[in-house]
Amino acid sequence: MTNSTWRNRWYSRWLYSLRWRLVALFVLLGLAMSATFLVGAQRGFSSGWREAIRPLISDYVDRITSEIGTPPDTQRIQSLVNRLPIAIRVQGPTVNYDSHPVQFKSSGREHRHSDLNTNEPNNERLFTRTTSDGHFIRYGIGDLEWRKGPGRAVWFTLAMLLFLTTLAFLTVRRMLKPLDDISAGAKRFGSGRFDEKIPQRGHDELADLAGQINTMGNDIYAMLEAKRGLLLAMSHELRSPLTRARLNTELLPEIASIDPQRAALLRDLSIMNQLITDLLESERLASRHVALNVELTDIAALTTAISDASVLDNKCELRLSTPVPHLMLDRVRINFLLRNLLDNALRYGSGVTRVPVVTVGLINEGETSFVCVEFRDFGSGVDEAIVKKLTEPFFRADNARQRSTGGVGLGLYLCELIAKAHGGKLSLSNAIPGFEARLLLPIEPPNERTD
Repeated sequence: MTNSTWRNRWYSRWLYSLRWRLVALFVLLGLAMSATFLVGAQRGFSSGWREAIRPLISDYVDRITSEIGTPPDTQRIQSLVNRLPIAIRVQGPTVNYDSHPVQFKSSGREHRHSDLNTNEPNNERLFTRTTSDGHFIRYGIGDLEWRKGPGRAVWFTLAMLLFLTTLAFLTVRRMLKPLDDISAGAKRFGSGRFDEKIPQRGHDELADLAGQINTMGNDIYAMLEAKRGLLLAMSHELRSPLTRARLNTELLPEIASIDPQRAALLRDLSIMNQLITDLLESERLASRHVALNVELTDIAALTTAISDASVLDNKCELRLSTPVPHLMLDRVRINFLLRNLLDNALRYGSGVTRVPVVTVGLINEGETSFVCVEFRDFGSGVDEAIVKKLTEPFFRADNARQRSTGGVGLGLYLCELIAKAHGGKLSLSNAIPGFEARLLLPIEPPNERTD
């Protein structure tokens, strides 16, 4: 990963993270307030104290100059430097002495006697003197511990700044913790899991928001349950008249003139009865307490049997990549799932030179092992925009699924429900060319899914 890519990714995550933006805002605000206070305090105190302390400093410099003597005595200078935290430079006709050469060079102030004039700033004249014999003396700050490098105060300040930044981040993270709960709860509600509510932390606006979303989830769940109840009631109520209608139709006398109408009516009644059966099955599978009649099943043998029993006019290629373990499955429902996926592959993969391929093998996703059954056809595929809608109830793609092909749009919906009821998942995607349906069944399904 290049440095520019890493910087762009970090910058994007920083813009996305509300926590880090708030912490950065607090840190910048603290630095700005500290700088403003320090500058204001410095200006406020220095304006008056500067004029008050100037005569004291001037008198102190005069006393040191008189103690050095005329001409300047280097021994006295060295004694003063050893006793006081000052630096002294002497330039003149007989004496040239510098107690701290490095300091005067680093200050960028190289003065000669001829440099001193009436236009020199007041601060410069305050710390310079000229003796009667023509020697120029300049004073400065000598050896101080804090001038030698960052001392304890600097490191303590940096540590406190880091501590306060960490404390601010932890505080903001704790304040915004309900947002994580709300985000996770919204995802659960969106996937249809309304049993686990969003925890309400504290008594602030975010806690009220979590409570309102919980109320919304309860209302949505109640509406969904009412819809399911109505659908189940209608399905049960329709079964009896459909059964009587089919019985009466079959009891009609066999008359040549009405035999085609009789056959068409029986066919329509059969379709309606299958629709009601699928609706009832979908509602049972969508329930949180779905019960499966599980038994030890050889998924490879079951897939082979379904492939061998397919329509004689259609062929498929079966690939058993590795031996797969037996699974605890609801054989009837898994049989329906596999048969439905195979029928789709045969139906929509017809008219091409290559036959559909069915593959059974093992696959790992993370720490979970799955038995994978893939159905791949080489037909025209499906419009990418509607792939995710194929498992929705009653959805039929206009360009690929016509009424003449049979079905009412519940097949893939039931397949997905069966896969989820076994703790697995069904994924559909275009495969260039063709279309692929992948069924993943965990080797150790959840216990609550079994009887």
